[in-house]
Amino acid sequence: MKNESTDTTRLIEELIFLLKKGNAHISFNDAVKNIPFEDLGKKPGSLPYSIWQITEHIRITQKDILDFSVNTDYKELNWPDDYWPEDAAPATQTDWENSIKTINKDLDEFIKLLETSENLYKLFHHGTGQTLLREAMLIADHNSYHTGEILVLRRLLGNWK
Repeated sequence: MKNESTDTTRLIEELIFLLKKGNAHISFNDAVKNIPFEDLGKKPGSLPYSIWQITEHIRITQKDILDFSVNTDYKELNWPDDYWPEDAAPATQTDWENSIKTINKDLDEFIKLLETSENLYKLFHHGTGQTLLREAMLIADHNSYHTGEILVLRRLLGNWK
């Protein structure tokens, strides 16, 4: 007989590993480590976004998913304007560091939701079919996609090993 509690615990462990480590690819934190400040606002070739803009997009989108997951009075952001910063570069090194810290803090907060959830499959009554499991997979998928873009930019800028 299957142990549902053990299965759910294992699923949560796998989700956390995916969210933090990336499984088959590099983690977000490794991707943004040691980027020269002057490269954060560059858009090589005809690429539409800089590393800063992608990082801020990750921060904004992940915060929005967290907000949706905990707030029954959730208000949708306007796509795409509210999800992408206009400035190509951060104003200061502190802004850059704070963006990364906030991404990690919000991800840790989302992980706490996973760890304390009684039912990963329960539909959010304020949603349109979303569950906490689906939101976890959305964060993992979204962050992974954009982390890959950061690596491409780093390679084009010549600052990736």
